[in-house]
Amino acid sequence: MPDLHKEVNFETEICEHLAAYGWLYALGDAASYDRTRALFSEDVLAWVKDTQPRAWQALEKNHGAQAGDVLLGRLRDSINQRGTLDVLRHGIELIGLRQPLTLAQFKPALAINPDILSRYAANRLRVVRQLRYSLHNENAIDIGLFLNGIPVATAELKTDFTQSVEDAIDQYRFDREPRPKGQGTPEPLLSFPNGALVHFAVSNSEVYMTTQLAGAATRFLPFNRGNHGGAGNPAYSPSPRPSPVEGEGATPRAPSGAGGEGEQYGHRTAYLWEDIWARDSWLEILGRYLVAQKDRKNQIKNIIFPRFHQLDGTRKLLAAVLQEGAGGKYLIQHSAGSGKTNSIAWSAHFLADLHSATAPCVALPSASMQSNAAHEKLFDTVLVVSDRNVLDSQLQEAIFDFERTAGVVATIKGESASKSGELAAALSGGKKIVVCTIQTFPFALKAVQELAATQGKRFAVIADEAHSSQTGEAAAKLKAVLSAEELQELSDGGEIGTEDLLAAQMANRSAESGITYVAFTATPKAKTLELFGRRPNPDLPAGADNLPAPFHVYSMRQAIEEGFILDVLKNYTPYKLAFKLAHDGKELDDKEVERGEALKGIMRWVRLHPYNISQKVQVVVEHFRENVAPLLNGKGKAMVVVGSRLEAVRWRLAIDKYIQENGYKIGTLVAFSGEVTDPQSGADPFSETSRAMNPSLKGRDIREAFNTDDYQILLVANKFQTGFDQPLLCGMYVDKRLAGIAAVQTLSRLNRAYQGKDTTYVVDFVNDPEDILAAFKTYPD
Repeated sequence: MPDLHKEVNFETEICEHLAAYGWLYALGDAASYDRTRALFSEDVLAWVKDTQPRAWQALEKNHGAQAGDVLLGRLRDSINQRGTLDVLRHGIELIGLRQPLTLAQFKPALAINPDILSRYAANRLRVVRQLRYSLHNENAIDIGLFLNGIPVATAELKTDFTQSVEDAIDQYRFDREPRPKGQGTPEPLLSFPNGALVHFAVSNSEVYMTTQLAGAATRFLPFNRGNHGGAGNPAYSPSPRPSPVEGEGATPRAPSGAGGEGEQYGHRTAYLWEDIWARDSWLEILGRYLVAQKDRKNQIKNIIFPRFHQLDGTRKLLAAVLQEGAGGKYLIQHSAGSGKTNSIAWSAHFLADLHSATAPCVALPSASMQSNAAHEKLFDTVLVVSDRNVLDSQLQEAIFDFERTAGVVATIKGESASKSGELAAALSGGKKIVVCTIQTFPFALKAVQELAATQGKRFAVIADEAHSSQTGEAAAKLKAVLSAEELQELSDGGEIGTEDLLAAQMANRSAESGITYVAFTATPKAKTLELFGRRPNPDLPAGADNLPAPFHVYSMRQAIEEGFILDVLKNYTPYKLAFKLAHDGKELDDKEVERGEALKGIMRWVRLHPYNISQKVQVVVEHFRENVAPLLNGKGKAMVVVGSRLEAVRWRLAIDKYIQENGYKIGTLVAFSGEVTDPQSGADPFSETSRAMNPSLKGRDIREAFNTDDYQILLVANKFQTGFDQPLLCGMYVDKRLAGIAAVQTLSRLNRAYQGKDTTYVVDFVNDPEDILAAFKTYPD
């Protein structure tokens, strides 16, 4: 039996594949690596000599035989000062040179300049194996990846026959210290942000990555494709591509050797070196996707490297838009925990730069072919709607980071007297991206529809999951797309979302060739799927075997299995079941009812009558004190979901009374829209800002106040059941009928991950657990 399980063979296979597809590779070339500078010096010098000969001649004239050392020393100093990513993208300055020396050439949005194309083709990608990197020992990293001599990635490999990907992760955490103990000098290759940009832990079956090594505290993220809706990777399937060595049009060949356990054709992780590290793909990731986030002191605090589904989703979106042209509709179903803010920012940035002759991650056509193409900009403006009443600053900052150019992004907050005036100025003022709130969205959508119809302008509209209690002129149209229950909630201060607004605007409109719609949502409604989904056979009407489906999916199940969100059904406890069991006098054990500590924790309270608010309040407060409050080092918070604004008022008064009577130190808030009149509770109308409801709010936004240590329990009525991210939420008490998407969205307020958070509790007073489970099964994969 061949030694396919040996790590050295795995390493050889990867390196030989890269060498066959345009990477530089030679056995023993690790000896040419400069450990002190963390550079592959001969590639740095070869790149400069080949692409900037006049600059090299000037360096030789000024420094003679020392020109190479001067260049390499200046390069390392610049990387130390500014970080690897900035140097790769913006080059370095040297005394005696009139302009910065470029260290790489990335493909621009409009690649028609023959000189740029020539430099792009000249990029030297090199793979080095058994890279002895350390200044202090002879440790060797399995694989190092370089761009023009500058390190951009490392990889530790493990074969599943002997070790797992966790062993590669542990090797980085415990044997690849950026600053070894007892040593005053850091390791240049492993340092952040002036070393390699990303580090991969790779086995035959899984890939993980990190952009910042920090010893035992290093956090690795999965970089897996997903396996039938769950975590991991599917069985290997070779990608169709000709080898440059074999020539265009040659039959694609599968990689040499076999791989993952029980697989016939290759490794489950072959996509990493066959697709991700392919020349055009890898250069695009380095040039366009990576983002350096800075702190208030302008120091790099983090580097964003896209997760696989983000890379896959945005690339497939661009490819589809290019192929289909403007006017398409795309539904991106990405779960909570998917990093949606960055996905939206990448999508906005790339769509704003998209030209009709641009093709992401495909072989570059010849310069003559490109010069004959139209190179038409596909969209005049990209419109993005963010969530919340206040513009999501994270989304705005991400777009600015990706754009890297001031003045191309406009934010419409609707603060001036004329929303339409603000929009007209932005849409006609050459802004590539316009960001608006959901309150402004109906005006913005109407504006782009009119401009598309009357002036032939083309727009991309990216709609995030956003919710607001405002209805405005869209109220009448909403009746056609909302259910009776949703309309009832809306009349009681409920919220509407971008999905509803889009459906209302589009329900009675014919196809609009000038507007491309991209909707991001974790839990699409049936109407959204109908409007935006894609039927497997578009020539046939929708049916049981031809149902509309999302364009791209990152499932709730995968997010849970990868650890980005929690499974909120794990400790779901229907109060009716607990009450019944207690009154039958049965002892609870794991064999009878698999609820574990979540159910046992409330058993002392199940004899309370379940329908009286004051008694439910006692259940909530005491269960919270015993089970939820101690979580997260005493920072655990809870949400109480009630059925109406009137109930919210009475719950608020009852819970405040109970807490005061018992001398507990628990801060509570209540959230609902508008005013409620309840003579039984008080003569004056009640609102969020009433002294009887939230006396210590003092003008603060409820989200902001609840994020402090002053408040632990939040009561909500038709508000904050969607689009509310508070990672400290560990408990939920449901006293409201929930069905379908509302059940999923409401309970999912608990699923946000947080350091040390591994438990959530749901106590449901009114719903049937089978109904709740059925609702979640609607979004399994």
